[in-house]
Amino acid sequence: MKHLVKTLVAVSAAALMSTSAFAQERITYKSAKTASSYYQMGVQISEAMRAGTDGGVVVTVEESQGSVQNVMEVRARGGDYVFTTPPALVGLAQRGAAMFEGKGDPAFDEIRALFPIPSLTMHFVVSEASGITSFEGMEGKTILLGSGSFGAREGEKYLGLFGLEGKVTLADSELSNAVAALKNGQIDGFVTAGSYPAPNVIEAAASTGVTVLSLSDDQVAQTKRTPLTIPAGTYAGQDEDILTTSLPVVAYTTTAMDDETAYLLTRTFWEQRDEMGSAAAWWNGINPNMIANITTQIHPGALRYYEETGAEITDAHR
Repeated sequence: MKHLVKTLVAVSAAALMSTSAFAQERITYKSAKTASSYYQMGVQISEAMRAGTDGGVVVTVEESQGSVQNVMEVRARGGDYVFTTPPALVGLAQRGAAMFEGKGDPAFDEIRALFPIPSLTMHFVVSEASGITSFEGMEGKTILLGSGSFGAREGEKYLGLFGLEGKVTLADSELSNAVAALKNGQIDGFVTAGSYPAPNVIEAAASTGVTVLSLSDDQVAQTKRTPLTIPAGTYAGQDEDILTTSLPVVAYTTTAMDDETAYLLTRTFWEQRDEMGSAAAWWNGINPNMIANITTQIHPGALRYYEETGAEITDAHR
């Protein structure tokens, strides 16, 4: 009888350990539309989390309509929700300003950062055949901005800032047609915003021969955006670093997520960064210095990881 009791206890303990071992943390990750590079990044993060935790974290990637929607959904989501957005939008939501005016919600105050992801990086791409080597050289040329995107709005703003408003012919076409139009000589250049290396810029550089214009320090200052350097050799024929601007993007959750889960997600992200970088080069630009781009509070679980690794944390992050 005693032997039977011991056996039952052992079996029960083994069953409990087995259940614990196969317990999974399920996370919903919402970033962008399925055709975007940011959706692809979400898929890569999902794979990295599964690999880095031996299947202990399962991340389901959901399509979204953009950063504003991602923030708005905080009002109805729980502790399993991770989303991406520029830090500036979180600040606007918490102040009830701009597109969040009249839509304020206490849930916005509970948003907390986890880790940075590749920034939206401005690219002013011109064909070698155009002879353009500077922003001033775009005068009288045909440039494709596209419509409705951050890159299109930002590109139009820069043309105004740099004295080119009304001096550039804007092509009436979608950005998806840019590489073909450049190759056929229908346009002299295009403007795109995306994590570098950007697939359409890679294609244009390989098939046509292009120059990605570099901004001066004064021009960067005029834009009031975050400066970013695209290293030499990123694109075919690029022999020098390119100074441009960027819009930082960060993965967020809320205080509804428990500290251990936030810690696990953050630690796994950084531990898997190099592996992700071997599969997609845009992860190679991510480094701990980019934590400085986070302008709001960091989740306590993520904060614990950063303190353990000696990352530079400010009072605003706590």
